[in-house]
Amino acid sequence: MSVQTPSPLLDHCPPTLPQAAYIDQGWYDREMATIWRKNWVYAGRKDAFESGSMTRRQVGGVEVIVVADTAGALSAFHNTCRHRGAALCTAESEMIGKLIRCPYHAWAYAPDGRLVSTGYGTPTRDFDKGAHGLYPVSLFEWNGMVFLNLDETPEPLSPDMGLAALDNWPMDRLVTGHVFEKELACNWKIFWENYNECLHCPGIHPELCDMVPVYREGVMSEAERVPREGQAAHAPMKQGARSWTMSGAPCGPDFPGLTAEERALGFFFVTCYPSAFIVAHVDYVRVVSLQPLGPQKTRLRAEWLFAPETMEAPGFDLANVVDFATLVMQQDGDACELNQRGLASPAYTAGRLMPQEFDIYRFHQWVLAQMGEEV
Repeated sequence: MSVQTPSPLLDHCPPTLPQAAYIDQGWYDREMATIWRKNWVYAGRKDAFESGSMTRRQVGGVEVIVVADTAGALSAFHNTCRHRGAALCTAESEMIGKLIRCPYHAWAYAPDGRLVSTGYGTPTRDFDKGAHGLYPVSLFEWNGMVFLNLDETPEPLSPDMGLAALDNWPMDRLVTGHVFEKELACNWKIFWENYNECLHCPGIHPELCDMVPVYREGVMSEAERVPREGQAAHAPMKQGARSWTMSGAPCGPDFPGLTAEERALGFFFVTCYPSAFIVAHVDYVRVVSLQPLGPQKTRLRAEWLFAPETMEAPGFDLANVVDFATLVMQQDGDACELNQRGLASPAYTAGRLMPQEFDIYRFHQWVLAQMGEEV
């Protein structure tokens, strides 16, 4: 006899966050300080940082540089010189060779942040060179991905499915085959809310609902379905489909380390609040990340990762892979902008969640707890 999974559906309809959470500059500034500058933020794949270079990134509205030494080892620092505060990196990425040089007064730093030279300045005895290295930023590498954290004593990175969640995928050796970017006219939380429910799926995602039959019922899993007599369980994907591609066919061989259950499921989500989620398939992986640009503006970025031999194989069809998820993300982006536009109405104060929106409720609780608000 199979074990019935307990229903995660809410037993009440709680209010959403208030309107100010999506449009108010003061609320947004508090989120930057309490959420985005105190949690691990996805900064890109490790192979995006070329050896002997420094690359700018934004973390909670703060400019950071990721430095790769000539051996490829990574460090991160605030983008400010210890002399008089000039920005060290002004382009998106710059080659540095062996030293990071301030373009203003030529102070120079080793890739590990140590002050090496004060340029034409001649320090007196009261100047301690060892105390004037670059301000460090915590950096953590996980499965070929780089995360940054501005907190001085950060908690460990804690994906919702755990650090071992992707151990069966060859994450470190995958390469980026395609990148999609889009600027959305919506608050960053609206994207996560859309991600955390499927009530919108039947009306917004006909192609996705065809691929994943349970989505047609406005839920994300079998456990969420309202029981009906004689109701049969859905397969994870439609008959004949094994991956999220336009054809449903994998773009190359299955990753060899996957379990039978992972192959049968066909897609596996891992969430890293507040900045990224990973969708792992049998043949490729997609990393989707967010960067808040203001209370009502967010940059969305998606990276498709493949085994090198898959991309090099004759007949590899990149469009068959990327077109499916791109379509879904475009549909989600349009829905998020629709949501933002409507809740900006002066008549709107807050909404109400349905039982199927339990993950939005959990997300709201997480946001409030991070901000020090009463939950």
